[in-house]
Amino acid sequence: MQLLRVETVARILDTSTARVYEMIRLHLLPAVRLGRQVRVAQEALDEWVRNGGQALPGGWRRSQ
Repeated sequence: MQLLRVETVARILDTSTARVYEMIRLHLLPAVRLGRQVRVAQEALDEWVRNGGQALPGGWRRSQ
């Protein structure tokens, strides 16, 4: 099993690291925590993408 850093996941998804952390915090993207470090399993990311991912709640215009 390969665990990916958030920076790598952001590059794969063509988004920012802040957006990846937000998706992990909202439990939209499966992640593993190793102490203070956050990693995403390659298999879990592949499956998540295959299933169409998940949008942020409220669509692209979230209220602050």
